[in-house]
Amino acid sequence: PHCYIFSSAIRPRSNRCRAFLFKFPMKTALLALDRWTTAFAMAIACLMLAIAASLGMFQIITRFVLEQPAEWSEILIRISLIWMVFMGIPSAFRQGAMVSVDVLYRWSPPHIRRVLDWLVCGAALSLVGVIIWWGWDYAQRGSVQSMAGLESVSMFWAYLALPVGGLFSVIGIIANLLDPQRNELETAQ
Repeated sequence: PHCYIFSSAIRPRSNRCRAFLFKFPMKTALLALDRWTTAFAMAIACLMLAIAASLGMFQIITRFVLEQPAEWSEILIRISLIWMVFMGIPSAFRQGAMVSVDVLYRWSPPHIRRVLDWLVCGAALSLVGVIIWWGWDYAQRGSVQSMAGLESVSMFWAYLALPVGGLFSVIGIIANLLDPQRNELETAQ
């Protein structure tokens, strides 16, 4: 049941090294890492939602009650919503709710289902790889830009949500391949 490092592809030279490599339960370690990273990413996403909602209420009060709108609150709401989305995506990937081929999955025999799992994992990792690559590129390019209303803060911090969320998503995608949860299939109508 465990996925061991270097199953038979690479043979270590010493017996002590071989014993260490073959007995380390890679699947268990990755799933433990996934539980931690997914919970952390979801906590950040919830925090960003609370920040966006609080700033929205603050903006309404300052704009319509005090009639002196805060310029900085709108951009912070946008940035917190971007961070909320990209930090919430890893949880959706982990639950198998992002890329779903449920009709094919339901109609396929078990050995074809595993092939579909690998195809979906490959497609999702490819997409997330592009998001990480270009997100980091945008973050670096945005480091010379400032935010409207917050001239002292670089756009780097807004664009950084893409590669950070993507890195957390990679762990969730691989964990879903190793231990599929398929929560969307059970709740689908």
